[in-house]
Amino acid sequence: MWPALWQTERVTLRLADVDLSLSLSREESERRIQGALRRLVHLRLLTAGLVGPAPHAPGLVVIFEGFDAAGKGGAIRRLVGGLDPRHVRVVPVGPPAPEELAHHFLWRFQATLPGRGQMTVYDRSWYGRLLVERVEGLIDDTIAQRSAREIVDFERALVDDGTTVIKFFLHLSDEEQLRRFNDRARDPLKQWKLTEDDWRNRSLRSAYEEAVDDMLRSTDQSHAHWNLVSAENKRFARVFILDTLIERWEADLHRRGLSVPPSRGANYLA
Repeated sequence: MWPALWQTERVTLRLADVDLSLSLSREESERRIQGALRRLVHLRLLTAGLVGPAPHAPGLVVIFEGFDAAGKGGAIRRLVGGLDPRHVRVVPVGPPAPEELAHHFLWRFQATLPGRGQMTVYDRSWYGRLLVERVEGLIDDTIAQRSAREIVDFERALVDDGTTVIKFFLHLSDEEQLRRFNDRARDPLKQWKLTEDDWRNRSLRSAYEEAVDDMLRSTDQSHAHWNLVSAENKRFARVFILDTLIERWEADLHRRGLSVPPSRGANYLA
């Protein structure tokens, strides 16, 4: 198993506690990924009611947050690449549109939430409220604190109604982020990923780190834990995310009284 980057019990999570030295070889990473993807496909078919006796299994929400260039996109591609596209929805979240700004900040996510047996992956999420909007001064500390309480209540309502919520924050060092930015700037096929806003956000990194730690303190709850990901090494991060997702998902299914049979040929921890 992995080092204890997350705990079942409530602990105080901090970016400073993430071990950024963790890595995996290409061979080990590919072996672990292929095994995990087999298990993931089985779980997805099971919860979709397509195999086994689970026609009304919980919906699954997977949230990806993290610093720019931390590897969220690559991790999501690995996660959903082996799944039938009819069985998973990926939602990229950008700045709110004018109509969305006229509503409560959680309003725009309602239409993409998964129903029973469905799965939604958010590439960024409602946590932009506590990160970008707070750092940019679009909301003050009082509104940020209120929004954090509303997010906790929102996620608790989802869980109580039969949804599993699994959250990841991808962390990498300032030096590695700069290296990846420069790589993107030099590569014509990756330059589109790098914007002026990305460079500006780098200049506000200390403010973002403070906002992330505040977010973790206020929204890491027993019904919806945060999983901090050491993303300095992309191969390690992708395997860790898959293994953690499977473990969290299975645990919640067991908690809800659903039997999760073994997958043929998918002993992914071997």
